Amino acid sequence: MAPLRVGFVPEHFSTPIHFAQAHFGLDATLIPFPSGTGHMITALRAGEIDVGIGLTEGWVAGLGKGDARPEFGDGGYRLVGTYVETPLCWAISTGAKRAEIMSVDSLKGGKIGVSRIGSGSYVMGYVLADEHNWLVPTAGAGTAHESAPPYSDFVVLNTFANLRDAVNSGAADFFMWEHFTSKKYYDSGEIRRVGEIYTPWSSWKIVAATGLVGDPRVDELLAKLDQGIAYFNENQEEAVKYISTVLDYSEEDAREWLKTVRFPEKTAGVDPKVVESTVEILVKAGVLVQGKGMQPSAMIAKTR
Repeated sequence: MAPLRVGFVPEHFSTPIHFAQAHFGLDATLIPFPSGTGHMITALRAGEIDVGIGLTEGWVAGLGKGDARPEFGDGGYRLVGTYVETPLCWAISTGAKRAEIMSVDSLKGGKIGVSRIGSGSYVMGYVLADEHNWLVPTAGAGTAHESAPPYSDFVVLNTFANLRDAVNSGAADFFMWEHFTSKKYYDSGEIRRVGEIYTPWSSWKIVAATGLVGDPRVDELLAKLDQGIAYFNENQEEAVKYISTVLDYSEEDAREWLKTVRFPEKTAGVDPKVVESTVEILVKAGVLVQGKGMQPSAMIAKTR
């Protein structure tokens, strides 16, 4: 059988995937998606990849919205595994010289840069708005999902480089991206940090195309990832070297990140309570609509 095509985000979190292939013979074609989870959802539904390793909120929102084309009425994928147990710290960034933007409060009603509609950077914009009480119900609305948009525009920019350019040109006022990936550009002075927000859920999940649920190759992939994670935990210096050379982070930032992240011993399966709480928060934040779209239990192919 052909090797699985596995989409992943080529950042520091991908180190155990690299170790699984380098040291344990992971037989898969690894396809980088620097623009993130939203792009992987599109690729899964188009049959371009078989498995995706990405952000919890992106996967859950993609299934929960129920807005796929009719031929993807089943959502196109299911949750099969857990890749990271810890929350993700999203840094909130603006342009280096945007003197009018000095605090998170000044972002209300502004232009938010996102990689794609439905991506983690898009979803977290609503979570941020909910935390700061920016979701104002529209006339006659009785629930949060009928709120007016908290921002004047969602500017779709695809890549991290485009997001950084946009906040400096004024095309967008701010964007959110993972803390350590952003930090290098704070240190260089290219962009400026405004604040941060943590996901209220464990941050990374593994999904498989619906037609591959139960395929033994998926089980083998998860087992190889377990080996890569165990190696990562036992060989932190090798991880630091890889992250600070191949992935272009500083050694200092790589070591700091290692203190904050925890991968599971076993990647197979997803805790239904995590998905239920994610859906609950996304409904409250206005990303999903109560009672519409796929229900949490239907999103999960493998429970733990």
